[in-house]
Amino acid sequence: MTLQKTTVSHTNALPTLPYYLYTDPRILELEKEKIFSKAWNYVGHTSQVAKPGDYFTCEAAGEPIIVVRDQDATLRAFYNVCPHRATKLEKEAAGHKKILQCSYHGWTFQLNGQLHKAPNFKESDDFCSGAHCLKSVRVETQASLIFVNLDENAAPLAETYADFFEDIGQFGFLGKLKKHEVKQRIIKCNWKAFIDNFLECDHCPIAHPSFVATLDMSKYNIINGPYCNIQGSSVKQSRSDYDDAEVKEGRFYWIWPNVMYTVYPGPGNLSAIQMFPVDHETTLGVYTVFLEGDEPTEKQKELLAFTDQVRKEDVEIVELEQIGFKSRAFSQGICSPTEHGVHHFAQLVREALDL
Repeated sequence: MTLQKTTVSHTNALPTLPYYLYTDPRILELEKEKIFSKAWNYVGHTSQVAKPGDYFTCEAAGEPIIVVRDQDATLRAFYNVCPHRATKLEKEAAGHKKILQCSYHGWTFQLNGQLHKAPNFKESDDFCSGAHCLKSVRVETQASLIFVNLDENAAPLAETYADFFEDIGQFGFLGKLKKHEVKQRIIKCNWKAFIDNFLECDHCPIAHPSFVATLDMSKYNIINGPYCNIQGSSVKQSRSDYDDAEVKEGRFYWIWPNVMYTVYPGPGNLSAIQMFPVDHETTLGVYTVFLEGDEPTEKQKELLAFTDQVRKEDVEIVELEQIGFKSRAFSQGICSPTEHGVHHFAQLVREALDL
């Protein structure tokens, strides 16, 4: 997909979300039920479960999840909870197993979720092993990315984020990438504040000097899909240090509700940025970087330093914004025509919460 000039539907200011949506703890409880439990949640990359027996654990909408490649090479996801007494089944973050075993009473499960053994139980009228399997969760993949959804009635992944997958699919190196590093940051802001910040680049000339020194901001454009946002521009012609780079542009994606992906100029790369609400004014930011190869090259190290600096700059901004949200000075802000991505996100939040 080529980033064409966006037609903005408004030429003047439109309202932001009311600020109480960023400061009221009751709103977060609504969001957990009406947004996160019904959305596709990004959980990982197919390289993390490349072989039968590979697994990793994660959370989706606050639920413990295990993703595993079974013996038939089928990708599966289950609630990471033992049906016996509700103990968290797998404690490790990732690994390789032929069988899954609960550490409490020793129940074991095949990689397809079927109960294997239940010590001290025998098949009878009131105990049927087939009725005590791991509870499955919808799991789908596109562009080497893995998603789960707790809502059995949700639209298919590819349909929901069609524009996103069409665009990111241009990067042929995605399937060659491996998880390189994971960094976590506690950010003192509501999760939506970080999304708002990502969805516009009006702040870039002020907040991100290295970013605007690299990309041609005169060609920078932002488009909105039904549940996504795509941004980007090519590298400045004056930046001859990128002449031989595998990627000669910056591409930045957001998909509903709380996940962002970045592809920066340089060697093949992808970063996943997830914003998990801890409470109504605290967010856990998880930054996962995928690169080619096992050990980072000098070019890759330079790329990591560059992206980390941009992220630190964003954190400082949104934490200052959260302070202002709590002030009695204003109850709402405004979006400029070039902040149409922020307005689009606000509309999706309003619709989800029936506001």
